[in-house]
Amino acid sequence: MPADLPYAAIGSDPAKARKARGAFYTDDAITTHLATWAVREASDSVLEPSAGEAAFLKAAVQRMAALGADRPTVHGVEIHRPAAVAAGQIVGAAGGVARITVNDFFLVPARPIHDAVIGNPPFIRYQDWTGAQRDRARFAALQQGVALTGLASSWAPFVVHAAAHLKPGGRLGMVLPAELLTVNYAAPVRRFLLENFSRVELVVFDEQVFPDAEADTVLVKADGWKGSPAGVATLRQTRNASTLSQLEPGVTWTPRSTTDRWLAQPLRTGTLNAVDAAIRSGRFGKLQDLGETSLGAVTGANRYFTLSPERVKRLGIPMRDLVKISPPGSAHLRGLALSDSALRRLGREGESTWLLYPSDRPSEATLRYISEGADTGVSDAYKCRVRKPWFRVPVLSPPDLFLTYMNADTVRLVTNDAGAHHLNSVHGVYLREDLRELAREVLPIASLNSMTLLGAEYAGRSYGGGILKLEPREADEWWMPSAALLRQRRSELLTLKPTILRMLRTKNLLGAVAAVDEVVLRGVVDEKHLSEVRADRHDWMTRRTVRGKSGK
Repeated sequence: MPADLPYAAIGSDPAKARKARGAFYTDDAITTHLATWAVREASDSVLEPSAGEAAFLKAAVQRMAALGADRPTVHGVEIHRPAAVAAGQIVGAAGGVARITVNDFFLVPARPIHDAVIGNPPFIRYQDWTGAQRDRARFAALQQGVALTGLASSWAPFVVHAAAHLKPGGRLGMVLPAELLTVNYAAPVRRFLLENFSRVELVVFDEQVFPDAEADTVLVKADGWKGSPAGVATLRQTRNASTLSQLEPGVTWTPRSTTDRWLAQPLRTGTLNAVDAAIRSGRFGKLQDLGETSLGAVTGANRYFTLSPERVKRLGIPMRDLVKISPPGSAHLRGLALSDSALRRLGREGESTWLLYPSDRPSEATLRYISEGADTGVSDAYKCRVRKPWFRVPVLSPPDLFLTYMNADTVRLVTNDAGAHHLNSVHGVYLREDLRELAREVLPIASLNSMTLLGAEYAGRSYGGGILKLEPREADEWWMPSAALLRQRRSELLTLKPTILRMLRTKNLLGAVAAVDEVVLRGVVDEKHLSEVRADRHDWMTRRTVRGKSGK
């Protein structure tokens, strides 16, 4: 049951416990910025729905006092009693009165009585967010007409339920993961904001402001609850929390659909025109026009199932009980092809190039290894436990191309000349039958053009550490030279291949891109528009990698 706290001694709140419930405390510059924006009258009613140690409530009290309030009262909800006790004392010390309810926020009925709701919702990924609280959260969002999938992290329903506590015309100021801008599960939240607020402004950072959370951050400032739908969003950029007072002028854009991805960095007009013209002309399309992208095999226990040649020899497992694999990870896939000789070299260097895949009649050595796996608990790992037999990993046929989906520089397409299977550390691309020979031959080279590299940034997601991640559904939308253009430029690309290989070996990616541009984009993008495409490619890649360095 909810309870108004008598503020007494502060309880302990270990960092591990805070992280488990998604509590990451917020920089004063951010709380001050959002409180100053959201609180406009000394008499405003303010709610912080995940009060933590009252960072936002303290900022709200200071703002209300500056507007003339005498000992202002603020409201909060906090699931962790010791943190709520501390919050009350902090607000009191700041000259205010805190009315904090100790409860799960999703058990607090929505009462539209507040002028401003501000805060930093708990961030727990869906894999770690299970049980009754998750069910309550999704139900609370559904009460506002927002249906969230099982992939939604904790912040998504929190935003929806928080808005339901606003008076008409009220303001929502939230610190959210930048996933809001791009991921599919957040599309209903994007639509909810654009359809229920009169104005929506986003503030994105060049640097990470929550390195411990391993996620990029965006500030959402939604104004005019239940007013005329905004339909558009305004984006403003700044370096970090300390530069919020120097926000760059906003760029406003109208998404084609309220569920469309929101751009953390808008593309230049010339770039948009170039992409549109290239696609309309049939010179460019999407990767899904050329083939299908698939996840790799999930072993459930890589250390057990993936084997180096030396280990295979030591265990005595015959070839009939193994299949050839691209080793876990993708550091070895930075060229244009994975050949048999390259795979053998990786094996000699101790990489795992074989996967245990027992035949219908396993050898005695294989049976001994399977028995050892059962004795040491490998068979009890989740992925092993739910398949029959536990020791046979389900694998797809070898893909035509490997697609690296976790990247420090950019996404790569690599021809699978070795005929190896792929694990879930890379994706596989299965080309259309009529395009297989052509695309295997030249697509890895042709894809190293400025428009396609920018398309990877546009379609993918930026993660903590500056990593670019591209999932199969996102890869489907990746801008790619069309089959017609590949056929037209095939001989030039093959002539260029030795030069590109030398550049990639010396890690001269940008030199390779410039050379490929001369072949692939010639006659497709004029020089003026190409300069804008290249500028956007540079800006997007730089912004991602700079944030990665700043988070270290």
